[in-house]
Amino acid sequence: MLTFPIFATEGGLFDINATLPLMAIQIVALTYLLNSLFFKPVGNIVENREKYVSKNFQEAKNKLAEVESLESDLLSQLQKARSEASKIVQEAEKDSDKLYQEALELANSEANASKENARIEIEKQTSNARKQLSEQAEELSQLIVNRLIQSK
Repeated sequence: MLTFPIFATEGGLFDINATLPLMAIQIVALTYLLNSLFFKPVGNIVENREKYVSKNFQEAKNKLAEVESLESDLLSQLQKARSEASKIVQEAEKDSDKLYQEALELANSEANASKENARIEIEKQTSNARKQLSEQAEELSQLIVNRLIQSK
């Protein structure tokens, strides 16, 4: 006769006797103990950790938003300072060009005045030299005429 082990009567896989309720009670008791001793404390730690992480994450987001706001403010201030510095540099360049032109004009006018004074002085000296030469030539001619008259 063939018997299947599933339907075995004694010592089989599905023996229904007093051990089944005892095993069920043990599983319930073990589940209760594990839940109260392990899962609840670990769950509380995980929840606290999640709260801590979410709190820190929110603070980090707030600080990041604050930093981005400060960064945009600083960038606008930097842009403003750069434009003001550029204006100051342009004004300084204009002023230096103006001073350069004024100094150049002054130097040119002084050079022209000096040149004119030198020309006038040269003309005076030339005139004096011609006058002296003319006087000396006249004296010399008078002397020659006098000697010629005396020698006759």
